[in-house]
Amino acid sequence: MNTIGKILTLTTFGESHGLAMGGILDGFPAGVDIDLDELQSFVDRRRTGQAVGSSTRGEKDRVEVLSGIWQGQTLGTPIGFLVRNNDARSADYEEIAKCYRSNHADYTWEAKYGIRDPRGGGRASARETVARVVAGGIALQSLKAIGISVTARVEQVGPLHDAAVEEQERLIAQAAAAGDSLGGVISCTVHGVPVGLGEPLFGKLHAQLAAAMMSIPSVHGFEYGDGFEMAAKRGSEVMDRFVKREDGTIGTVTNHSGGIQGGISNGEDIVMHIAFKPVPTLMQEVPTIDRDGNPVTLQPRGRHDACVLPRALPIVESMAALVILDNYLIRKTNVL
Repeated sequence: MNTIGKILTLTTFGESHGLAMGGILDGFPAGVDIDLDELQSFVDRRRTGQAVGSSTRGEKDRVEVLSGIWQGQTLGTPIGFLVRNNDARSADYEEIAKCYRSNHADYTWEAKYGIRDPRGGGRASARETVARVVAGGIALQSLKAIGISVTARVEQVGPLHDAAVEEQERLIAQAAAAGDSLGGVISCTVHGVPVGLGEPLFGKLHAQLAAAMMSIPSVHGFEYGDGFEMAAKRGSEVMDRFVKREDGTIGTVTNHSGGIQGGISNGEDIVMHIAFKPVPTLMQEVPTIDRDGNPVTLQPRGRHDACVLPRALPIVESMAALVILDNYLIRKTNVL
């Protein structure tokens, strides 16, 4: 399952400490203008070293487009790209190769495949998401051309809700100083979505978005619209009443449904909330067991984020963009 999408598909490849991360974006329409400088700027938002508590791994994340784009336009052929790994320190993971880290994929990956790449977590590492961000950055430029925008923001860090950036950074710095980590919530809004995206019954738009977001490392929760708050309310409290606007279009007075009804977009903003668990790698001694079941104590080594939320914003935007553009293309195939 290294591929996502129906018409617009993304297949990613690479391991955290391998030669490169990369992807093949297929099914992308021809003739779309792509600004590679804008794409690089978008990918740079995910880079390390730009936020408090960020990993110090110094990857430049330069995007190398191998195919599918010529003279700034897409050709309709597969868009192949690479992002090379230049600052891996595999020696930091020699001890980890012999044991299982808590809340990581070490044990489950080895139990499933009988082998794993312990260097930085291999393919289970969040390093893989750089390929998603390259593809998402390309998709976002296509969506922008048709009037659709995707914006994510950090809504919660640890217990802090809607706090100023300075307060968020202060809390992250405290956790990092203690060798600990923090989770939180990212909210994402997709504006300008036309009516009719989504494929009931088993391809509902919110189900596709949920699957895309839940595939991001460290994501443990997803909701759209009022989400879990709806469970405590009456139907009369969350009813989105339809009205006819002055321009003749149909809309709703409120948006408790988060822009999706019956699994299909209704033209209102799609609003999502994505919950991230605290980073499982701690810069402190952690008790665990080795591959033979013997108790061991892991010593803090490596370079890790104390909180992934600031760097996860373009990842969330990318996954939303890929799902929305894929469904936009599907919509064009089933309506004359």
